[in-house]
Amino acid sequence: MSKIERVEVFVASPGRTFVTLRITTTDGVTGLGDATLNGRELAVASYLRDHVAPLLIGRDPARIEDTWQYLYKGAYWRRGPVTMTAVAAVDTALWDIKGKTAGLPVYELLGGRSRDGVLVYSHASGTDVPSLLDDVERYLELGYKAVRAQAAVPDVGGTYGVRKGKLYEPAAGDLPDEQPWDTEAYLGFAPTYLEAVRERFGFGFHLLHDVHHRLTPIEAARFGKSVEACRLFWMEDPTPAENQEAFRLIRQHTTTPIAVGEVFNSIWDVQHLITEQLIDYVRTTVVHAGGITHLRRIFDLAALYHVRTGSHGATDLSPVSMAAAVHLDIAVPNFGIQEHMGHPDEAREVFRTGVTFADGMLHPSDQPGLGVEYDEKAAERFPYQRRYLPVARRLDGSVHDW
Repeated sequence: MSKIERVEVFVASPGRTFVTLRITTTDGVTGLGDATLNGRELAVASYLRDHVAPLLIGRDPARIEDTWQYLYKGAYWRRGPVTMTAVAAVDTALWDIKGKTAGLPVYELLGGRSRDGVLVYSHASGTDVPSLLDDVERYLELGYKAVRAQAAVPDVGGTYGVRKGKLYEPAAGDLPDEQPWDTEAYLGFAPTYLEAVRERFGFGFHLLHDVHHRLTPIEAARFGKSVEACRLFWMEDPTPAENQEAFRLIRQHTTTPIAVGEVFNSIWDVQHLITEQLIDYVRTTVVHAGGITHLRRIFDLAALYHVRTGSHGATDLSPVSMAAAVHLDIAVPNFGIQEHMGHPDEAREVFRTGVTFADGMLHPSDQPGLGVEYDEKAAERFPYQRRYLPVARRLDGSVHDW
């Protein structure tokens, strides 16, 4: 019987930092998992190398559920982003191995296709309204049927969500960039540029917007009400979700759909939001919510309450995570949409993925497993670089919520 023989952790920065887990069995089959936690990558790498890898040697790679429970319950200290990202990496790698052993793509092991492709959205942004409109047009011409729109608030030095280079990558510098934030300026400006997008391009595509947790519940309710005519696909992260009852207040004031969950890492974090139907889309991810096994559990709960999926898919999720997400997306019955930002050219030198984009949708590889390869030699050309997400400060200098 095949056993886990080797567990390796790779940390590299091909355009941005990724932590990649590779598990090898005594039969020579390898599986990949993503263990990237933006800004805390080395914490997960250490957790895997120092605490998880020794536990895996000699275990049966086919016992995915048992291994998940062993790593989750056996540690005593449960949940949390570092632990769940490490568990996710192992789980994803074991699904990759199972698919290769069976000679089937992972989505076939999950029950097969529920749809022909996975609807995705990407990020349009601008330093002002004209540049935002030009960027929206660019994504529509690329074939996207859903676009997120963000623009820099006038006279505010930094606005999270606005792309600075070829790709949107907010993590920059070995210390966090401290950016000013003005809530009233945002509330006055954001509805105007979303209205401008609809006025220029109409309603023939899905329009999304990310609030980045920066409003109080009543401010979020005011914002949602003000953009109802724009018919947003969703407003994302309207308020910090630690106080989940706050979403009930937002619900009472607006019909704009709500998406939340990318910072959550377990079914217990979203249980109340889902069962009370306080959100419309759950954005938990393969990499931060315990892997394919646990994310499927979250999506199954969501399906019971008419909540759809909308998994996070920023550039800090490696091509391994994106492939795993697409395999799960194409199988679950309550799929909504998948975030898709692409990866820098350097990352494509390190990761070879069979995921393809066409007609506004992603399509999984039909190769056995996840259909992703990791080039260890190429990764050596991109040594680790510490990068952090920015920190927002109110005009009075105090730290603001994300």
